[in-house]
Amino acid sequence: MARSAFAAAVISVVLAPAITWAADENPRLPRQQWSFDGVFGTYDRASLQRGFQVYKEVCSACHPVTHLSFRDLTQIGYTEDQVKAIAAGYQITDGPNDEGQMFQRPGRPSDPIPGPFPNDQAARVANNGALPPDQSLIVKARPGGPNYVYAISTGYKEAPPGFKLQEGMNYNEFFPGHQIAMPPPLSDNAVTFADGTPATVPQMAHDVTSFLTWAAEPNLDDRHRTGFKVILFLIVGAGVFYTAKRKIWAPLH
Repeated sequence: MARSAFAAAVISVVLAPAITWAADENPRLPRQQWSFDGVFGTYDRASLQRGFQVYKEVCSACHPVTHLSFRDLTQIGYTEDQVKAIAAGYQITDGPNDEGQMFQRPGRPSDPIPGPFPNDQAARVANNGALPPDQSLIVKARPGGPNYVYAISTGYKEAPPGFKLQEGMNYNEFFPGHQIAMPPPLSDNAVTFADGTPATVPQMAHDVTSFLTWAAEPNLDDRHRTGFKVILFLIVGAGVFYTAKRKIWAPLH
């Protein structure tokens, strides 16, 4: 009996941390179907443009995309005139002028897309001390990549019974610790897509994630095309070398 009690005690000590960890572990990220997945993957330009619209009308109120300029938008299918129109809708701080003063002017395609705050401190003050992260590399910066960004965007729920949610925080099923300062960013019909696609939360989350994936890796299409050519070259080269080898060594057999 003593040995059994001792063994039970040891097992409970060993397994308790594992049981606690399993209870606190975030659920596995749901895996989405992305057009850019795989060796032959490519960006869906219609989705990228819808995603930019979601970013512009929803996400840009808090999050910058500091590594993007307006002219980069031609890569997702916008014409130069459309890019000029988009840029002109922003006011850019420029200067100094002849009097040494900074001034506001309409944006130009060569301008970086401006963020919502002049500096990080202003961003923290406007967001109760939290600093909204830059979105232009967010997909590369988070484990799970696009699946993580999509999951966070759609993972808001009511906190389960017994869960102690801190004041000013929101419950998110997939965020580490489940407490996130950012309120739910998306709601059905928050935007009106020009192509008539229904603006549901999953659709908007999918499109804006696609856009942010492109922002983090705009050369993916070119890289995939180059990779395909290299693989084809290696296959053809292997066939040529094998044929040559058989021809050279055939007399010796």
